[in-house]
Amino acid sequence: MNIFRLFGDLAHLASIFILIQKIQKTRSCRGISFKTQALYALVFMTRYIDLLFRWVSVYNFVMKLFFISSSCYILYLMKYRFRPTHDPSIDTFKVEYLLGPSFFLSLIFNYAFEPTEILWTFSIYLESVAIFPQLFMLQRTGEAETITTHYLAALGLYRALYLPNWIYRYFTEDVVDPIAVTAGLVQTGLYLDFFYVYFTKVLHGQKFELPA
Repeated sequence: MNIFRLFGDLAHLASIFILIQKIQKTRSCRGISFKTQALYALVFMTRYIDLLFRWVSVYNFVMKLFFISSSCYILYLMKYRFRPTHDPSIDTFKVEYLLGPSFFLSLIFNYAFEPTEILWTFSIYLESVAIFPQLFMLQRTGEAETITTHYLAALGLYRALYLPNWIYRYFTEDVVDPIAVTAGLVQTGLYLDFFYVYFTKVLHGQKFELPA
């Protein structure tokens, strides 16, 4: 594993810990999209189904198990423990617009027309757009709590760090993954507006507010 992927994984872990800490400390899931969290849970469960029949390493096993279990735990917190604090009236993005195209693309553009391979490809496409409901909610409210922006920043950093990881692997291992690279570029691009506001306002002690 190279340093870019390691730091990418650490940023991903940080985003999850920040989100869980935010929900538990404030006893609220206000400002968090349940739909985005449900999509991430689906991403992890379809991507890591190989846990049932393939062993890679202890690190790989622990990380996959953590991502699945933590995403389910977040859904539990939002759906049951702190359900009154979630406002579905602003979490209104239609996930069918993401699920349908992702599944359709996975049937056409994949590396092997096999169930596990299609599920893996589906998870890659879906992850690239799973943040849409959260960004849509931000657009509707026009603002976010600082801790929520830190969660999104860590999540965006995770994907951004995978870009140099792919470049590194290309030059050192002669490995290219067109599906993952394309999806990663799309996912990183979705964060550009957010990162602009985050760096120009939040990191300067100002409240996160989108331009009117």
